[in-house]
Amino acid sequence: MSEQPGHGSPRPPGASGHGYSAISADPAASGDDGYGSAGASDGRVSDFGRFDWFAELDDFGRANRTVAAPDKQPDGLPAQTAAASNDKSGGSDAGKRRWWRSRRKDAGPGRWLRGWRLALGALCLATACTLLGGVFGGFIALHTEGGGLSDSSYSLGSVPPALTNRPASSVAGIAARDTPGVVMIKVNDGQGTGSGFLIQGGFIVTDNHVVTLDGLVTSPTLRVYFSSGQSARGVIVGRDPYSDIAVIKAVGVTDLPTLTLGNSSGVAVGDPVIAIGSPLGLADTVTSGIVSAIDRPVQPTANAGNTATAFFDAIQTDAPINPGSSGGPLVNARGQVIGVDAAIDTLGNDPITGTQGGSIGLGFAIPMDMARRVVEQLIRTGHATHSVIGASVNQNFTGNGAQLMTGRRAVLRGGPAARAGLRPGDVIIKVGNQPVTNANGLMDAIRTLAPGSRVALTFLRHGQIHQTELTLGSASS
Repeated sequence: MSEQPGHGSPRPPGASGHGYSAISADPAASGDDGYGSAGASDGRVSDFGRFDWFAELDDFGRANRTVAAPDKQPDGLPAQTAAASNDKSGGSDAGKRRWWRSRRKDAGPGRWLRGWRLALGALCLATACTLLGGVFGGFIALHTEGGGLSDSSYSLGSVPPALTNRPASSVAGIAARDTPGVVMIKVNDGQGTGSGFLIQGGFIVTDNHVVTLDGLVTSPTLRVYFSSGQSARGVIVGRDPYSDIAVIKAVGVTDLPTLTLGNSSGVAVGDPVIAIGSPLGLADTVTSGIVSAIDRPVQPTANAGNTATAFFDAIQTDAPINPGSSGGPLVNARGQVIGVDAAIDTLGNDPITGTQGGSIGLGFAIPMDMARRVVEQLIRTGHATHSVIGASVNQNFTGNGAQLMTGRRAVLRGGPAARAGLRPGDVIIKVGNQPVTNANGLMDAIRTLAPGSRVALTFLRHGQIHQTELTLGSASS
């Protein structure tokens, strides 16, 4: 039971314990009006010393009497009996009782106030000493440690000569040779940014979707920025939306470094490659990786603007390619261009720029053998041709392979497919040794090849496997 200083807190009749004296709770028996209570010295000791409890009379001026502790009652009477007997006899302790804290003469609020002041002063002194000791000790420790571990004769040795010559086949060596031949292209005063690379004659190879802002413009203004810091106005020589290749030229600039074109037919999975370009407008960026796959069906400009869909079997690489890298070169360990960076696979819906983040290690380049053929045609005539089979393909077919449309005009009379013996409804499952899983896969495989090429086809007719050879036709872009 808690005790509130200065107020009576009577205990239940007959209750005792912890050294408290049990007194009568009956006002008629004790002469108390019900507000008093009594206790006795319980011998408790706190952090501040012994506390003695007494029952004192109230402010009416009546005499007070100390109630004896239970173990000191005369004649072995219980405390309650003794107290009641004293009250009935009209003893001097009759009257109102209240708790008092001490019988010492100096007991009272002043003494407690002085005690709190002393305690507060001691606390402040202890805190100040602790802080001073910590600062002083830290100062000594700091200077002691520094003085004990320092070595005035210590030296890291002489600086070695800077490495200036890198092996020609290293990434650094290839980057040093090829980066001057790579340019940054800004379209319509920076509305779009892409990359390109210089070839013989001062021509610049890039992607069609770069110079047309993904098919949104047909007459763009171009500005070409070189590695030397020079810039010039660019003009379009020719472009082909079906292969996503474009050729431009910088006006008034001569003696430009050029890159060497390689052979993409010899590319193998695992070959080291380097991509150079201007991702997010950061010119002369070099990244490296390997060839992750070849003949990967890609349609990078699907649903982009008003441009036609490009189809090609791409070189897949894990060399980081990001928006702005498009049109830049993918080079092999000899520094030769084996592909034109064109697309990245992203977590978003746009395969060119992506809508969630940049490179996730899935980059795609147009094979240089295909790009070379288109570039030559664009420079010679301003337009290019692409391969056709002379038959319509069913885009809604859900089975494995590419199904030719059914109907009288599904297979062009006298066209490449008809001459090869194909009929409406046949399902092509392989072009050469490359499996075909859907209509886009067939278009990619066909358009990667040059017009006039002769190719073996494997197809299904009424569930039976057949083979034939087909000579690809040609259509202008």
